[in-house]
Amino acid sequence: MRLGWPGRSPVGAAFGLGAVMATGQAPLDFWWLTLPALLALTALVCRQPDWRSAGWVGWFGGAGYFALAMSWITQPFLIDIATYGWMSPFALVLMAFGLALFWAGAGALAGLVRTRRRPIAFAAALALAEFARGHVLTGLPWALIGHVWITSWPGQTAALLGSLGLTLMTTVAAALPLWRPVAGSVAATLLLGGAAAFGFLRLAEPDPVSTGVQVRLIQPNATQESKWDPEKAIAHFQQMLDYTVEGPVPDLVIWPETAVPFLLDQNPEVTGVIADAARGATVAFGIQRTDGPVAFNSLVFAREDGQPFAIYDKHHLVPFGEYIPYGNFFYDNFGISAFAARLGNGYSPGPGPQVVDLGPRLGKVLPLICYEAVFPQDLVVAERPGWLLQVTNDAWFGHLSGPQQHFAQGRLRAIEQGLPMVRVANTGISGIIDAKGRVVATIPLDTAGWKDVVLPGALAPTPYVRQGDWPALLLLFGVALWGFWPRGRALA
Repeated sequence: MRLGWPGRSPVGAAFGLGAVMATGQAPLDFWWLTLPALLALTALVCRQPDWRSAGWVGWFGGAGYFALAMSWITQPFLIDIATYGWMSPFALVLMAFGLALFWAGAGALAGLVRTRRRPIAFAAALALAEFARGHVLTGLPWALIGHVWITSWPGQTAALLGSLGLTLMTTVAAALPLWRPVAGSVAATLLLGGAAAFGFLRLAEPDPVSTGVQVRLIQPNATQESKWDPEKAIAHFQQMLDYTVEGPVPDLVIWPETAVPFLLDQNPEVTGVIADAARGATVAFGIQRTDGPVAFNSLVFAREDGQPFAIYDKHHLVPFGEYIPYGNFFYDNFGISAFAARLGNGYSPGPGPQVVDLGPRLGKVLPLICYEAVFPQDLVVAERPGWLLQVTNDAWFGHLSGPQQHFAQGRLRAIEQGLPMVRVANTGISGIIDAKGRVVATIPLDTAGWKDVVLPGALAPTPYVRQGDWPALLLLFGVALWGFWPRGRALA
């Protein structure tokens, strides 16, 4: 009782409501279930007698949400099921309840409020918790609450306020009817209706002029089990060469993350082989490389002479996936290496985001490797690019929600930046997204093939590009001040 345990019924209900909230994420996109479930969870938190029990309810609500939304986390452990399969359920439980600690903090903070504004306080605290989740300990802004709007009209407000603005809009809309049933319901309707109207009008505006650039997407569909098998890896490499040489010559050919099964520094001739297949087109391909004792997950750009003219090294690495803190110690003494790394104890980070100039026709591009595209802060650069390029190996994410959610977050980055995104994935989903986040073309998940697509044009810099998260943070501060202000009608 000293810990404030509210009982099995409240936490069980919270867990179930959190799971229902998660159905708003891709691939279901049931935002119309997320909103009432969040309203019910907010009411459950606000009915608790003290901050301890409110924290428990918030924790279990978050655990239910992440258990479903992040269920793909079990997939990497099933690649080598004999060795790692036993870890799969533990990974899911630890991930769900670990990330839910942010929601527990939000519930506990709201539980400190003793006025009728407690629902508003929880809305502000939960939005702040989601923002913190995207930054603390390198961050994991995956399946944020606001992501449920990506495929609908309100999602276009990300061009104004980013993902934090979408999340705050959602939590406040769910809290307002609990603050004042009639006036709050009207206010919530106006809030969401206004966001939808903005999105509708933005999508109806004239599209930017097309670039006319022909981009070829190469998707080998190499399963993670076969990707590094020596014989199958060569077969996949030859398959990508065949896809590159087919059809008319495009302006740019793109292979996915770590597509080439050789080290760049030990096999420099591989660039020429790919360039020859491209028949004069510029090529971009994912490959691993070493520089003395360190290794990098890289994206190489080369022209028809086969010489790399730009190399981008991934800088935002996956903890325990691509590197391990104090990795040298663990590797040298225990042989423990990062889960996805193929070299030594893991990769080293590159210097940071960089814009690559591909020449007057292809323009300037901002490369992103794998989950760098889920971090809006990784797209902050001094020089505005003309388009975004993400190469990834989503085979790690399985065949259901993981790749779908990753693709959806690429759409959100396009909306925020007002830039088209080219996305090339090993097993899918590869595709091109326009500057308003609409899907222009795709190669479906678990499909091998290639596709030539014209690169859409870019919009002018959005308010989010110019101002970042500051307007949303100021709005969050205002909502928090309103919800946590000590004066007001006391709770009954």
